[in-house]
Amino acid sequence: MQQLEQQRIFFKNQNTKDLGFRKKALKRLQEEIVAREDAICDALYADFKKPKFETLAAETQFVLAEIKNTLKKLHYWAAPERVHGSLMNWPSSDYIYKEPYGNVLIIAPWNYPFQLALAPLIAAVAAGNTAIVKPSEVTPHTANIIEAIIKASFDAAHVAVVQGGVDTSQALLAQKWDYIFFTGSTRVGKIVYESAAKHLTPVTLELGGKNPTIVDGTAAIAKAAKRIVWGKFLNAGQTCIATDYILVHRSVKEQLIAELKKSITAAYGEDASNSNDYARTVSAEHFGGLKEMLQGEEILFGGQTDATDNFVAPTLVNEPKWDSKLMEGEIFGPILPIISYEKEEDLTPYLERYGKPLATYVFSTRKSFQKKIIENHSFGGGAINDTVIQITNKRLPFGGVGNSGIGAYHGKRSFDLFSHHKSIVKKANWFEAPVRYPPYTLPMGIIKRIKHLF
Repeated sequence: MQQLEQQRIFFKNQNTKDLGFRKKALKRLQEEIVAREDAICDALYADFKKPKFETLAAETQFVLAEIKNTLKKLHYWAAPERVHGSLMNWPSSDYIYKEPYGNVLIIAPWNYPFQLALAPLIAAVAAGNTAIVKPSEVTPHTANIIEAIIKASFDAAHVAVVQGGVDTSQALLAQKWDYIFFTGSTRVGKIVYESAAKHLTPVTLELGGKNPTIVDGTAAIAKAAKRIVWGKFLNAGQTCIATDYILVHRSVKEQLIAELKKSITAAYGEDASNSNDYARTVSAEHFGGLKEMLQGEEILFGGQTDATDNFVAPTLVNEPKWDSKLMEGEIFGPILPIISYEKEEDLTPYLERYGKPLATYVFSTRKSFQKKIIENHSFGGGAINDTVIQITNKRLPFGGVGNSGIGAYHGKRSFDLFSHHKSIVKKANWFEAPVRYPPYTLPMGIIKRIKHLF
């Protein structure tokens, strides 16, 4: 592949090692995004009617904040980090050097097609790598503007875009990379991981999962409903950390349903298809899958669909069965199953059935219950008495565990993710400890007592 070969040469020539070079590249990217922000919003609307507010908040401004933070702190992140030496090596100075991996492949998804292509790219460039970005073919207008922005911001030997479908992804994964960053489904993540393993290439896999939201009998129901509706139907439910299903205590189920209905109507009106604040399902194929999930289910609210517009209304479903299509895997759309429970132990079969999700949310005023869920169940991250907000804090790592992903990023962790941390001991010459060299004369008993020197 010609682009990759050019980038290998570019990297080997040490072009990306200079911090000034990296900062200039990021500033050009920043300028291009600012100049084209309206066009980015138009592209996302053309792809799936994403509201401009959501594009600004979750796509362009998110990325611009990441660039700003990176430019401000890159000098500190990239500096050699001095650590305490061991007495065994005294006298020495010990450091951790941050060096780029080399040639990086970034495969982006369609649900947040701008943010999830550019955010990892910012970190890869900041860490001194070259990169090839593969945007999603499912959102072609966004893919095109990503390509235009990157062409205007970078030399192709430094950063390039490769567009195409599954065949293109397969061709890219057949190459040897120094690092692969993939965001998408668990199914495709396994394919990426298998391809990377052939070359022992390190990976970050940002996947998904069937994220539960638990509402117990002590929750502030009206507030819980408003926050669940916001996080669930943001981007028409096409958010990897959105609530996938609700587990609600039987004593407050009817109250929660009433408040959910009220919150949906307050947010999107009586007919969400007329709302300027409600996105569409991204494709006819995805629309068809969601519509099929609704067959045979008891719909409490919503359920309207329109194939001509890939529209699926915000929908509440009552008590779906274990073996229903709705409960097979991640829904990734504006359909919200509501399942009641009686005792806390009733939660365990659900929380264990779907493995380790990307997110879990708990609405409760009982600190002991909050603590129990956090400590007894493994998941990528989450929130207490809210949803989705954990992604907004750049000081918190974002990533999954188990089937929901490998690796975490945001803020400094993004820079660290794309950097190899090289350990270096700088030994002085003015003293030598003779006991380390043969013939070994130190008694074995003393050796056993000096392990603290290491």
